[in-house]
Amino acid sequence: MSDVLIVGAGPTGLAHALWLTAQGVKVRIIDRTAGPGTTSRAMAVQARTLELYRQLDLSDTVVTAGFQNRAMNIWARGKPRARVALQDIGTGLSLYPYILVYPQDLHEKTLVAKLASFGVEVERQTELVDFQDKGDHVEARLRRADGTEETASAAYLSACDGASSTVRKQLGIGFEGGTYRQVFYVADVELSGLENVGEAHVALDGSDFVAVLSYSSDGKARLIGTVQDERAEHPENLTFDDVGHEAISSVGIKVEKVNWFSHYRVHHRVADRFREGRVFLMGDAGHVHSPAGGQGMNTGILDAINLAWKLAEVIHERAPDCLLDTYVTERQAFARELVKTTDRIFSLITADGGLANMMRSYGVPWIARAVYKVGPARDILFKVVSQTALTYKDSALSEGNAGDVVGGERLPWVSVDGQDNFEPLPTIGWQVHVYGTAKEDVRAWCTRHGVALREFGWSPAHAKAGLRQDALYLLRPDTWVALADPAGSVVVLDSYFASRSYRPSANHGHDV
Repeated sequence: MSDVLIVGAGPTGLAHALWLTAQGVKVRIIDRTAGPGTTSRAMAVQARTLELYRQLDLSDTVVTAGFQNRAMNIWARGKPRARVALQDIGTGLSLYPYILVYPQDLHEKTLVAKLASFGVEVERQTELVDFQDKGDHVEARLRRADGTEETASAAYLSACDGASSTVRKQLGIGFEGGTYRQVFYVADVELSGLENVGEAHVALDGSDFVAVLSYSSDGKARLIGTVQDERAEHPENLTFDDVGHEAISSVGIKVEKVNWFSHYRVHHRVADRFREGRVFLMGDAGHVHSPAGGQGMNTGILDAINLAWKLAEVIHERAPDCLLDTYVTERQAFARELVKTTDRIFSLITADGGLANMMRSYGVPWIARAVYKVGPARDILFKVVSQTALTYKDSALSEGNAGDVVGGERLPWVSVDGQDNFEPLPTIGWQVHVYGTAKEDVRAWCTRHGVALREFGWSPAHAKAGLRQDALYLLRPDTWVALADPAGSVVVLDSYFASRSYRPSANHGHDV
């Protein structure tokens, strides 16, 4: 019997399998397809995802293979109206101050290869037929391509099987929301004539718009736009030639070759529940929204990592079952807020009428230029898009504050003399940070409980980042701040675990 059966081997399922395996959890991962995706689909890999990829030594691989879009250009009525240099607004906030474009098909292959290096293979052409939660384990009926069936047992089942999730439907979990009337198209193309090639572009031309995401320096790009007029009523026979080209032409680009084209309707939905007994929903199985901001895939990957460390703690009997409920409260709250945010942006981009056209043509570029000029606003823009602003302040796992840091936040990233405080541990686990000098009893406690203690010599950079000298910052295995204690007290640290019936100890997973 495996510890966790993962249904679906897209980026969410693969990340879940990786982080579970790295923490000593036995997994099976199945997928009905014959192989990884062959089309690019999701493109953007945000800074917070790359920061977490460092835990498994994946970041450098992904960054090297991907393409860094270091600026966003906004066009309206055929003219460039605003340019936001992303490295300018993100420098000092993260090691990755840009939007990394890495096509999903290549991304999936990278994750599959990493998982194989851990000794885990995706079981392809294997479909979940149905399952039963037996109270102390889950039994699942699996069907292979040749029609043979197997009953598999696992302690938990993780549903990463997409927006049409078999698992969610069988559980009868509601998926409330709606579908936008617009039809979207996506196309991977080779183009010429683009000013500032290798940067991201958004063109707003009346009711038509297109987003251009470059993923090479020689003209390969992803186009995302809407299908206009009566063509949207019967999209089943659409080709790239049928979609509106006004916005594309307004940027001055010429599409030389279309390598892949598809169309879809955009949904905005969040599942009523992310957990039912021993079964969990994540990624598109739990939430779908507009592609505004390139958040979808990254949100699914962060779902996967959030649940993985909690499952590992419970499976290894270091924490009670109620720890798993915090996955629901943390990630469902974020999914709902994300749907609201992307819905507002999407509605602005696609609204009809003269006032809406005027707002897109002049208001949006003006706002972008204004935000770029104001330091705090620039920081907020980068943090929101990069998901480094994501917090769990209302979580039962979050406690205290020290300096400007509150329990539930991401720790400020600080680099001093080329060394940064986000350097990963050899294995995933709890860690304590002290910027200054840790108390001797804190050192002894960390040694006794197998929790990594990291002391950083106090510097002005730490103060500037909002950290407090000699305070204690307890980081969860997914590196969000669990506890911030200004006194650096071992009593407060010990009480944090004792009050929640947690038993921290060294991880027994893979060295990465």
